Amino acid sequence: MNSKLIKYKGIHPGIILERELKKRSLKKRPFALSIGEYPQIINDITKGKRNIPVSLALKIENKLHLEEGTIVLLQSYYDIEKEKSKSQILPNLSILRKSLFWDTEIHNIDWNKQSKAVINRVFERGNEEEKKEIERFYGKRKVETVLNAQKTKPMQLHKP
Repeated sequence: MNSKLIKYKGIHPGIILERELKKRSLKKRPFALSIGEYPQIINDITKGKRNIPVSLALKIENKLHLEEGTIVLLQSYYDIEKEKSKSQILPNLSILRKSLFWDTEIHNIDWNKQSKAVINRVFERGNEEEKKEIERFYGKRKVETVLNAQKTKPMQLHKP
């Protein structure tokens, strides 16, 4: 697999395909027709709504002169990441109010990757029961580490 694409591991390959098409100044509809696919299928793929089957991946790779198997591997990595997120252990969501996370869907939160933001949010706006649940979920040491992390200091003007 192309070493430049390893950084896209876990991202839906359709998003990467869209980026590649834009980079090459190719429109989705003519590209789809050139490989014998319906434009709606390519559109759904680039929006992340549909997976890329192996047969279509091979057509795309051939047309874009990509290394064989690149898109198939990206699809596999995406599927692995999706499966891992399903088995993710969650805090007790019945204790946490949805209003704490008003700006996002609570079921879409990646509790491991976004731990600092979650801890800060709950300890800033949560009640005692919610704070105890977050402390139970992440552990006292991690919560203390996040809360005691040096915050960015406000900008100060230098005195002449």
